[in-house]
Amino acid sequence: MIEYFLLGVLAPIILNLLHLAVGVYVVVARGSIMSLGFTGLSFISKTVGLLWLTYLGIVFAHLDFRIFVPLLTFFWFFTHLVEAFVIQHYMNKNVSKHLKDIQV
Repeated sequence: MIEYFLLGVLAPIILNLLHLAVGVYVVVARGSIMSLGFTGLSFISKTVGLLWLTYLGIVFAHLDFRIFVPLLTFFWFFTHLVEAFVIQHYMNKNVSKHLKDIQV
């Protein structure tokens, strides 16, 4: 039962928190354009991470896929949404005054 929690809940949360920390750094230090590039690379690395966690849980930990996969994908998607809103917040804070004046 602890394997479901570790691999299905805790692992996707930690992985997305790592992406969130790097994403916030990229937005604040490098700007919104670099952040969009990082978002593209992040999509690929998160997909590989999700596939690896699925493989690890089903093949090595022998977890029931009918329980594990929905648990994993739910927490993966939820933390992904949280990450998106946090990054969007920092992107909006990082907009120059000139661009704010242009917006309606």
